[in-house]
Amino acid sequence: MRVNKNSKVDTLINQLDLNEHISSFKQFFSRENSLFIEGDQELHYRYIKALDTIEFKAPPKISDFSTIKLHLKKHGILNFEQIFEIIKVVRYFRYFKSRELDGIIGEWMSKFIIEEKFNEIDKYFTHDGKFEENLDETLFGLGARVKEHKANISASIKRLTSSSKLSSYLIDTQIHLLNDEECVLVRGGFNHVLRGAVIGRSSSGGFFVAPDSILKSKEQIRYINQEREAIFYRYAKEFSSKLSDLQLFISFCDKEFTKFDNYQARVLFARSSNLQIVKSKKNSKIILYDFIHPALQNAKPINVDFSKNILIITGVNAGGKTMLLKSILASAFMAKYIIPMRLNESKSHIGNFKNILSIIDDPQNVKNDISTFAGRMLEFSNIFKYKSALVGVDEIELGTDSDEAAALYKVMLDNLVLKGQKIIVTTHHKRLAALMADRDDVELMAAIYDEVNRVPTYEFMHGIIGKSYAFETASRYGISNNIVSEAKNIYGDNSEKLSLLIERGSQLERELKQKHKKVNEKLDELNTKELELKNQKERLYQELQEQKNALKNSYDIAINEAKSAARAGDTKAIHRAMNKANKKLPPDKKETKLKQATFKIGDSVKYHSQKGIIVSIKDKKDATIEIDGMRIRIKTSQLKHTKIIKQKPKTDVKINVEKRAGLKCDLHGMRANEATEVLDKFLSDALLNGWDEVIIYHGIGTGKLSYAVKNFLIAHPRVQKFDDAPQHLGGFGAKIVSL
Repeated sequence: MRVNKNSKVDTLINQLDLNEHISSFKQFFSRENSLFIEGDQELHYRYIKALDTIEFKAPPKISDFSTIKLHLKKHGILNFEQIFEIIKVVRYFRYFKSRELDGIIGEWMSKFIIEEKFNEIDKYFTHDGKFEENLDETLFGLGARVKEHKANISASIKRLTSSSKLSSYLIDTQIHLLNDEECVLVRGGFNHVLRGAVIGRSSSGGFFVAPDSILKSKEQIRYINQEREAIFYRYAKEFSSKLSDLQLFISFCDKEFTKFDNYQARVLFARSSNLQIVKSKKNSKIILYDFIHPALQNAKPINVDFSKNILIITGVNAGGKTMLLKSILASAFMAKYIIPMRLNESKSHIGNFKNILSIIDDPQNVKNDISTFAGRMLEFSNIFKYKSALVGVDEIELGTDSDEAAALYKVMLDNLVLKGQKIIVTTHHKRLAALMADRDDVELMAAIYDEVNRVPTYEFMHGIIGKSYAFETASRYGISNNIVSEAKNIYGDNSEKLSLLIERGSQLERELKQKHKKVNEKLDELNTKELELKNQKERLYQELQEQKNALKNSYDIAINEAKSAARAGDTKAIHRAMNKANKKLPPDKKETKLKQATFKIGDSVKYHSQKGIIVSIKDKKDATIEIDGMRIRIKTSQLKHTKIIKQKPKTDVKINVEKRAGLKCDLHGMRANEATEVLDKFLSDALLNGWDEVIIYHGIGTGKLSYAVKNFLIAHPRVQKFDDAPQHLGGFGAKIVSL
């Protein structure tokens, strides 16, 4: 049996706790619409974001046009309510068109060309859909006559209620309207003083009576209303005929309004609750930053990076694992349908998935006659039918032995990944997480537990396997300490230690892989830069050779022309060719004209071979200088500046450096003081030899020597950085030092 698509979507909405959020969203639609917008989602998103920049009023409630278009197609006659539904849509688009907007919204509104034939219909309806009777002289006159007769009826009833004969039978003096007829409320026995028809009884036993005295006026109103209805029918027939000629325009407006309704509902819903409008991207990566599930109040924002194929969420019971799974699936669902949500849009990234599937509920019940595990197997068998799906499985080992289930589900997850699935799994067992932890396409997350206050924090940490804290949770929810203590004794210390070793081993293995990955990325980056520099050098060398060859060729051509002219004996041609050749040569650097020196009193100067000091200057041209106690007056143009150059002290230092054979220093077996002295001398020799990277072996041992080496390197002024060596060079027992 084929499952209805809408039914599957509704089931998923219910499983992800999105019912209230979706119901609130649907209230913003002007007419009933599907969540999914047919067509190009990228184009729809552009229109939504463009509309989000504009302030506009919400459209009125509009009914479906299916019946209206069917009547027009068969040339039927529409009633005024149906006609006004069309008018409401066109008026709303006219409102947008009149604003003369820019961008794609303005371009869209420019496509609406409203014909004069439609305006002839539009003018007959008020803003609330009532017919403008003032535009028809006959209708206006009939309306005035109806008012006149109603005034006569009101006056006649008032005369009756003020009559002394009837006053004792009147329950009140009001004019009542029952079944659209005017009447009075009287007690039993009224027939002696009032002729009329009883049209109803009151709860107190009174009679609603329509007096015979107003029958004539009521009959006149009935005749007038029949005339009015005939005129209204004639107008409805005329309007329907004109609208039949505008069927293409009406269908266009109906289709475009459906799209616009989808856009405006998302924009106004987002504005009403301060939500973000997010569309799914063209890949399968999911990164959520400050995401809050719509069902949660005052919740902690979720930050998760799910870029890999499998995400395994472990940790404390009641720590938020299931809600994290639902949040990831819900974000993908809302992004697929462009439903506003709360998150940091700029830092988040949500991929696109053709199918979003969840295995959350326990399938076991009496009607199904099926066990929990069997139900899970049935649900998994259905998942294998899909490709490119996002799958969420809550408590994956539910209903069977966790060790057996871990082995089975590992193989099943492997096969689902091969089919293009992206899978989120929650579990409080560690076996499956330990089996999958060493894979590059698996991301681990653990719910964090506050061991001091013995409560979950509803926060998550990447890259580790979390502890279930079953004993602590049992105590928190009222299980006695005696029972919990006895259970811990049965569980045993060895099991606890094994659990911790699994968690720590998985964490260390993933950290090591991350470090290796970073080193490989750095090496690839350096290799890429080296290749780029090599290519750049070759390119520059090639350009230089091309320029030299071009210059040589042009110069050879000019020289050959000069030789040809020489052989011909043409002197002028020889000069022209030589000038042409010289122009091809690189220009000589012109000698810069020496700037005229300026002098001032006290300057040391030189006159021929004599040195002296200026004692006076006249007009900057004549100067008096003093040489060995004698004063001479000469032109400044004959002087030169002179400076006394101090002899720099000569330093002659010779350094005898003992050359070392390698770049490593082995400190094994040394005490801390001895090791730091050896290390100090080693680093000094390394610096003098021009080495910029060395390796120091200190071993692991008790950690004292490692601690002393680390502190010495931190304090050394010429050490730029240092880090633990790779595994093949000593790992934690060695340091790579950059100088």
